[in-house]
Amino acid sequence: MKELIQLQKVIFPDLLEIMQKRYSVLYTIFLFEPIGRRGIVEQTKMPERLVRNEIELLQNQGLVHMTTKGMAITDEGKNMIDELHEFIRELSGLTTLEIKLQQIMNIDKVIVVAGDSDKDGFVKQELGRATVAFLNNEIKKDVTIAVTGGTTMAAVADAMVPFENHQCLFVPARGGVGEKVENQANTIVAKMAQAEKGDYRLLHVPDPLSETLYQTIINEPSISDTLALIKNATIVLHGIGEALSMAERRRTPEHITEKLIREKAVGEAFGYYFNQEGKIVHKVRTMGIQLEDLSSTDCVVTVAGGISKAQAIVSFLEQRKSNVLITDEAAATEIVNQYLI
Repeated sequence: MKELIQLQKVIFPDLLEIMQKRYSVLYTIFLFEPIGRRGIVEQTKMPERLVRNEIELLQNQGLVHMTTKGMAITDEGKNMIDELHEFIRELSGLTTLEIKLQQIMNIDKVIVVAGDSDKDGFVKQELGRATVAFLNNEIKKDVTIAVTGGTTMAAVADAMVPFENHQCLFVPARGGVGEKVENQANTIVAKMAQAEKGDYRLLHVPDPLSETLYQTIINEPSISDTLALIKNATIVLHGIGEALSMAERRRTPEHITEKLIREKAVGEAFGYYFNQEGKIVHKVRTMGIQLEDLSSTDCVVTVAGGISKAQAIVSFLEQRKSNVLITDEAAATEIVNQYLI
């Protein structure tokens, strides 16, 4: 396909550009339906006149239709998106970017979605869809999936669908960080299980924990039973945080925050703070999956995007604990550019 695209770029450069723009309009309608023309202009950043012409053509082809609330995609339109998906990815350079990042970070699989989730909220939704699509292809039997909290994992929950012929047990990978309830791991696993028609368990402990509280509750039967399920999860699904942002969310004492700054911490995952080289510079006491537990997990899926997360992603991947990275174009490009300097 790559060679064919290169030939087409030489012979029909205008055609490929038109195809990308038309696909962008069609895909935007798919993502945000029902949506009006002004909404499409805002999302695609294309001139209104061009968008109007493209919509008219897509309507004439039976790919979209008008409703009282705005435009919606037809079944034929959805089929067209499925047919063109890989071609457009190759055309836009995402496939090449995946290969480069896979080689640089020495990871089994990389999936890159278009855009920058720092700038466009729908890109985080795309990360969620890409993650669910990966899981749907990966899962061949009933499994236990441990999931962390955060806005990216919440986007995965929003995209969750039933897996064909398989059901999953969802468990929180850690306790609850001081954040909005919809971004807590407990809330996310419950939502995933409901959408997937699976089952779930909850872990009712705060994150982080004092040593005294940890020792008090570690042997509670309800806690220890859930911890056993978590530590033996088949798949771990997690996000990555920026170090100082996570420290703030955890209400970290000032002297620890100063340490993180001094040690140049850039990323956080599972209660561990890492510098750019992947060295652990601080660890908070958490209940749930520990870094060493990942070595015995069948599949560790890291999901994070946005150019602001590039350094944090690298800091975790240097641990060589992840099998799969699902990220966006902005973060992937930033990481590749860093390694090419």
